[in-house]
Amino acid sequence: MVEVGSTDFRQHRASRMWQILLRAVLCGAVLAAPRASLAQQQLKLWRIGFLASDSSSTRVYEGFRQGMRELGYVERKNFIIQWRFADGKYERLPSLAAELLRLNVDVIVAGTTLSVQAAHQATATIPIVMVAVPDPVGEGFARSLSQPGGNITGLSNIVTEVSAKHLELLRVAVPTLSRVAVLINPPNPSDSLILEQIQGAAYSTGVKVLAVEASTARQIEAGFGAMTRARTEALIVAADSYFDVQRDQITKLAVKHHLPSISSNREMTEAGGLMSYGQDLAEHYRRAATYVDKILKGAKPGNLPVEQPTVLELVINQRTAKALRLTIRQELVLRADKVIE
Repeated sequence: MVEVGSTDFRQHRASRMWQILLRAVLCGAVLAAPRASLAQQQLKLWRIGFLASDSSSTRVYEGFRQGMRELGYVERKNFIIQWRFADGKYERLPSLAAELLRLNVDVIVAGTTLSVQAAHQATATIPIVMVAVPDPVGEGFARSLSQPGGNITGLSNIVTEVSAKHLELLRVAVPTLSRVAVLINPPNPSDSLILEQIQGAAYSTGVKVLAVEASTARQIEAGFGAMTRARTEALIVAADSYFDVQRDQITKLAVKHHLPSISSNREMTEAGGLMSYGQDLAEHYRRAATYVDKILKGAKPGNLPVEQPTVLELVINQRTAKALRLTIRQELVLRADKVIE
């Protein structure tokens, strides 16, 4: 009886130990599951689509990378950027947007009106962060600036509003100004609004406005010939991605034809334009990173208010002024945020 009892006791004890061990293993698996899930989440490689109307040579896009770094992201470790550039060929934007969708991007950063439009037509679900759209509500990208709704949010710009200021600054630089040319790109819906603003401002000052349309390098060159024949005395370059791509051509032709020029893009002035007045686009792209960060953390784009620019900068290129044999008045130089010597 004792031997049998001892055997039963040993079997019972072994069975009990197996039950305890099995329970511990199962408990460990349950506890490990959230940790594994958390590790997978931390190691997720976010895919950010970047749709731009102009070219990769545009330096302002580095602002976006800087913004992501400041928020703790490390490129190719926890996020990658799928870059797509139309190089000023707007007809390419829809196919480039479709490419980003096929890559299963988590969010799309789109700069200008036409690139946002292409992204918007491609998807109604993937979040889109716009960066430089003059009229998000008028374009149908947002129900309101405070509550965009839908899948689009980001930053607007005020290139339309500052275009009248461009005329004012040119009149300070060229006090005898009576004829001004405005270079516009017809496919860009913002350019017609810019032209209207300039024409309205010019009417009260008596300055005559010549609208010059160009969508190719050849048309740009022909346009400068038309400016010369019309005896224009200065040039306003409307905000346009294709003109950004062709900034070297435009600034060289402006100097060649003795035309003081102004634009909203600082890079145009750094390339040889006389002046620029507008928001710092590199800063705008840096700010766009904060929207991407919030969306990746679960925020709905439709609940994120659209941000409007509050800081504008005036840049003057004194080297170009000398090439044009133009003396920039001291009052204008003192107002400048940067003077290129």
